Amino acid sequence: MRIEVLREKCQGHARCWAQSPDIYGLDDEGYILPGDIDVPDERKRAAWLGAKSCPERALVIHDEGETSR
Repeated sequence: MRIEVLREKCQGHARCWAQSPDIYGLDDEGYILPGDIDVPDERKRAAWLGAKSCPERALVIHDEGETSR
């Protein structure tokens, strides 16, 4: 699984980080760090919860050919 980060959409709510701080990194102002995130199989559920919690839809899930916003 890979999480595509659309940093320009991030508004700094930090809900992704609140769900999964070990997956989603934030800068000093609370915005998601740039760059896509490769997620190990054992952390897929946590990554999914974090991505789905984003009200701005700044995180796109890519998993085995599927794309979800």
